Amino acid sequence: MNDIPTVTAFLGDRKLASGSRATVQHMLEERYASDLGSILVFDDATGKLADLDYWDAATPAPAPSAGRPRLGVKAREVTLLPRHWDWLAAQPGGASAALRRLVEAASKEGGDGRMRRDAAYHFMSHMCGNLPGYEEALRALYRDDDAAFDGLIAEWPEDVRGHIRHLIAG
Repeated sequence: MNDIPTVTAFLGDRKLASGSRATVQHMLEERYASDLGSILVFDDATGKLADLDYWDAATPAPAPSAGRPRLGVKAREVTLLPRHWDWLAAQPGGASAALRRLVEAASKEGGDGRMRRDAAYHFMSHMCGNLPGYEEALRALYRDDDAAFDGLIAEWPEDVRGHIRHLIAG
């Protein structure tokens, strides 16, 4: 997926908008104010429902606090074997820097097919559960049986099919 998080909004099986959270939120507030309670918004990276804070743009941002800025670093526990700790300690920058490099490299690899299938699953679980062939389509999705999957969703609403394909393609 791209670097800017995007969302897609649906009203029933009709796609209303797709783009950055702020863009979609603004468009929905302007054009669909009376339908906001019925609109489902999905995070394009995960396929999960996303919450938008309608009419919250006028709320001023909190004033910056004094002192050193927070970098978003969280200390957590990692359990490894002694030989793993030894290897990490011998890496340039120490264990934390080595782990960060490994995580960054793994997250940039092309092996995110599972994440894309999971995103399609999350979207489908909200939008397609009552459509014909839903369970079979999920099985085909996780089997990587593209021909069967395409055949099973062929009669589903066009916007829903298009978004599923968008999520799978990344």
